[in-house]
Amino acid sequence: MAQHPAPTALRPVSEHQRRIADLLGLLTPTRVAPAEARGLVLAEPVTAPEELPSFDNSAMDGYAVRAVDVAGASEAAPVRLPVAADIPAGAGIGVLEPGTAHRIMTGAPLPRGADAVVEVERTDAGTDVVTVSAAREPGSFIRTAGSDVTAGTEVLPAGTLVGAAQIGLLAALGVRAVVVRPRPRVLVCSTGSELTDDPVPAAGQIRDSNSHMLAAAVEDAGAVAIRRLWVADDVPTFLSTLDAELEAGVDLVLTSGGVSAGAYEVVKDALAPRGVEFTKVALQPGMPQGSGTYGEAAVVCLPGNPVSSLVSFEVFVRPALRASYGHPRPHRPIVRAALTEAITSPGGKRQLRRGRLDAVAGAVRPWGPPGSGFLGWMAGADCLIDVPEDVTELAGGDPVDVWDLTSWGRPATRSGGS
Repeated sequence: MAQHPAPTALRPVSEHQRRIADLLGLLTPTRVAPAEARGLVLAEPVTAPEELPSFDNSAMDGYAVRAVDVAGASEAAPVRLPVAADIPAGAGIGVLEPGTAHRIMTGAPLPRGADAVVEVERTDAGTDVVTVSAAREPGSFIRTAGSDVTAGTEVLPAGTLVGAAQIGLLAALGVRAVVVRPRPRVLVCSTGSELTDDPVPAAGQIRDSNSHMLAAAVEDAGAVAIRRLWVADDVPTFLSTLDAELEAGVDLVLTSGGVSAGAYEVVKDALAPRGVEFTKVALQPGMPQGSGTYGEAAVVCLPGNPVSSLVSFEVFVRPALRASYGHPRPHRPIVRAALTEAITSPGGKRQLRRGRLDAVAGAVRPWGPPGSGFLGWMAGADCLIDVPEDVTELAGGDPVDVWDLTSWGRPATRSGGS
């Protein structure tokens, strides 16, 4: 493993990550219906307004009985009881007289006087008279009121990520609203006179990919994407359109392109005089970056090359977005894997290189060249190989940190990009 000291002119990746995270911060909580909370995080705990289940009910299809009436029942010496009633799910609560049975369905309310359920498999399934071939203790196959949830207890603490099970619980308890941090609203825009959304580009034009790609990445991170394509490298047009879009209210403006040192860098030309900082970060791909605020919105400006733009989003924007609505796992999970072949990395820059991970074998294969324009290779990758700033060469078999792009998984020992 060869090492090289990092130059001081470039901003460390971790420092730029902190800056972006601080720009967004935590969003103000809001109250929503449980169905609208899927994928969001509770900002306040939920207390059960009632017990669950709300009444004693049968855990099986079978027969509600008094345990004393089936004491000693067996295959050799079954007990026969008249079936006095049928109790389907949703029925009212009846009364079981001594020496009788009620045929009962799963979830149906237990009749008063019954203290056990004999599952149908241990009977002859009779409808007028049932033959019971097994004794049952009091409480057998009964779900008692409050056995799952006790009224007044905290069932979902603040910080809970709301998923299907949580929504099911809220519905069962009759909870009509919960307090969550909202999804951040992100205005996504590409810049460049060469860009078009037309199916057949004119001479010298290229189809816009970045705004589509970044909007998808924003949505995948749990935020709301508002995609906008600007085709003109013109500062007044850029600013007037931006002002109009911001009237609807967004939390983040996410741009790609126009941030380098050349001519026609419309984003930099428009926003640098208005307080947005443009700098070089020790990252490959993705060295030119911009960040700041414009009006009430945070601004993050990514480079225009597609791979640079998407890797920069992974490193800086995705974890900040998820942290802004309180997600307990804002970072990609990191695993250690052995390289299948040697790679090189520029001294002084942290390289995040495309790879294909074999988690079972604990190996990672570099996937394509490291350049920032190879979007086809990026689409075929399922991980990023993380090479530190002071490392310039790695041999086949060397262990590396790998960002798993296929799953959020469990919190990593080392958070993604830290």
